[in-house]
Amino acid sequence: MLTSYELPRDGEIYTYEWEIKRSRFITWITRVQDEEQARDFIALAREEFPDARHHCSAYVFNVDGTNPVERSSDDGEPSGTAGKPMLDALKGSGLMDAAVVVIRYFGGIKLGAGGLVHAYSNSVVDALPVVKRVRRSLKDLVTVDLPHGEAGRIEADLRNLGIDVVGVDYGENATYTLAHDPGQREKLEAQLASVTQGQASAQDAGHAWVETQAS
Repeated sequence: MLTSYELPRDGEIYTYEWEIKRSRFITWITRVQDEEQARDFIALAREEFPDARHHCSAYVFNVDGTNPVERSSDDGEPSGTAGKPMLDALKGSGLMDAAVVVIRYFGGIKLGAGGLVHAYSNSVVDALPVVKRVRRSLKDLVTVDLPHGEAGRIEADLRNLGIDVVGVDYGENATYTLAHDPGQREKLEAQLASVTQGQASAQDAGHAWVETQAS
């Protein structure tokens, strides 16, 4: 079971284009986290480039408690020359929760099986550097109640210590939800005691996936 991985930053389609022997290859990469999102993304590429010869695709996404889902399509190219090389390139990058579509406008010169594998694989490999990544990690959560007058300062101090502040609810007090790596509860408790002069304590709040900037 995965507990941490990198994925594309949400809400963007990353693009790359190149040409080989007069065939134009346009690569689209985005975040997807289920089959429906992946199918919608492929359908969008078909709508945007309806006159292209091929819309080859590959995607992989995490499923908690089981193996990742992997799919690919050659979309009319010879079997094994497009979708699988694209999927292999995507997996080799370390990205998860990602889909790629390579749109091909045929230039009139056949590339052959080896040429197609090279073209589709490189269409993904060369596009990957433009993808902005974030890291998704499974973390333990705690909540802590802070007085409204001190909450802003304490939050700033916690963030400066590298603690992930993932939520806040305002009621009688400001209730902050903090995330920490498994096994780091004592360290968080010590940091919390330091910035609150021992006036606040953390309560267990389960665990959740938390996104942070990729290193």
